[in-house]
Amino acid sequence: MKKMWGGRFSKKTDLLTDDFNSSISFDQRLYKQDITGSIAHARMLGKQNIIDPNEAELIIKTLETILIDIEAGNVEFSVSMEDIHMNVEAILTERIGDVGKKLHTGRSRNDQVATDMRLYVKEIADDCKSLIRNLILTLLDLADDHTNTIMPGYTHLQRAQPITFAHHLMAYVEMFKRDMIRMTQVKAMADTLPLGSGALATTTYPLDRSAVAAELDFAFVSLNSLDGVSDRDFCLDFLEAASVLMMHLSRFSEEIILWCSSEFNFITLDDAFSTGSSIMPQKKNPDIAELVRGKTGRVYGNLMGLLTTMKGIPLAYNKDMQEDKEPVFDTYDTIKICLITFAKMIKTLTVNKKTMKKAAAGGFSNATDAADWLVKHGIAFRDAHEIIGKLVFFALEQQKSLDELTLDEYRSISPVFDESIFSAIDLNVCVNQRNIIGGPAEEQVRKAIALNHQWLVQN
Repeated sequence: MKKMWGGRFSKKTDLLTDDFNSSISFDQRLYKQDITGSIAHARMLGKQNIIDPNEAELIIKTLETILIDIEAGNVEFSVSMEDIHMNVEAILTERIGDVGKKLHTGRSRNDQVATDMRLYVKEIADDCKSLIRNLILTLLDLADDHTNTIMPGYTHLQRAQPITFAHHLMAYVEMFKRDMIRMTQVKAMADTLPLGSGALATTTYPLDRSAVAAELDFAFVSLNSLDGVSDRDFCLDFLEAASVLMMHLSRFSEEIILWCSSEFNFITLDDAFSTGSSIMPQKKNPDIAELVRGKTGRVYGNLMGLLTTMKGIPLAYNKDMQEDKEPVFDTYDTIKICLITFAKMIKTLTVNKKTMKKAAAGGFSNATDAADWLVKHGIAFRDAHEIIGKLVFFALEQQKSLDELTLDEYRSISPVFDESIFSAIDLNVCVNQRNIIGGPAEEQVRKAIALNHQWLVQN
């Protein structure tokens, strides 16, 4: 098939060159964005009398038909046409003849592909926000059921202080809210129209770029044509936001993997989101969480790959930039399946409340509250810290938790102790006395759940 750019060349390209140069195998995903952009461009060309308005209308109607045919699976793309842009233009020209060749007036594939990618990133940023929102709602529902489910909070993976399972879940709600904000910012960073930048220096035709921007729902028009065709920051912004999102999912996955182990036994995953072993019949493996954790590295790799590709490219467009698409496509596909599957896994897990509470009691997570009790009874905090340290050491020797010690045993460490210490170290009291904004008390967690529901409505 004759190349649309072949006029300057005296011989055909090698078949291997065609294959190596072609991007249609993956950028065909942009068919909708490409046709949408072309329709807006054709309409503007007609209104500006750059081409005959009737011919512009014929181009628009034919492009609309091509879009329908592609979505119906009735179009076969050609490798020899290299990319989605030239494939669409070739189909258009095949259907309406030389009129189709006028579509490319006043534009280049350089500003065309930049426009397509910006349209695509805006769309997937919205979709990712929706998927993250669904995960947050799942977490809020689960948290609402567990505002009184005591569990140990950890630092250094050592039991530290008692909290509730709801409070722990709400920490991830905050992370995923930030991920939603980042996706909003991704869309904003992609919301500038480069079409009209041409190959690198705009065009002599009187384009109405603002009209095209309005039709394609872009907030801004690029103010520098060199940057318009060579900017891929918005792709990097998406990959960066996706990487942070995957980091959050990976941290959560790591905890789920720990929690469903026999050593923790805090939760039980539903059979529908677990797998078995080919040799060990007793196994129930948290493969979904492990895959999410593993795919995080894949998304990081996509970010680092495109950063490395872009770091040495001079202005303006270079063919290296064809490598922007697959990382974005792959990352979107990855985070989409991870978010959907992860939310379903969370929604169906079973919480082992008794095991969680026993772990909180057995790990001396109420030691800080015992120290606070001493402070409230006139002991300096540093002295109280030392007294409780000795008390914990004594309890370990006796193989008891703090609430299992007798009052006499408490007084053997310090005569200040009285019967009220046992109320102070009750796990429910420990949690609910922390009744300030951001704390694990049931009242505060329920307020946070309500506030986050409001936040989702507004965002």
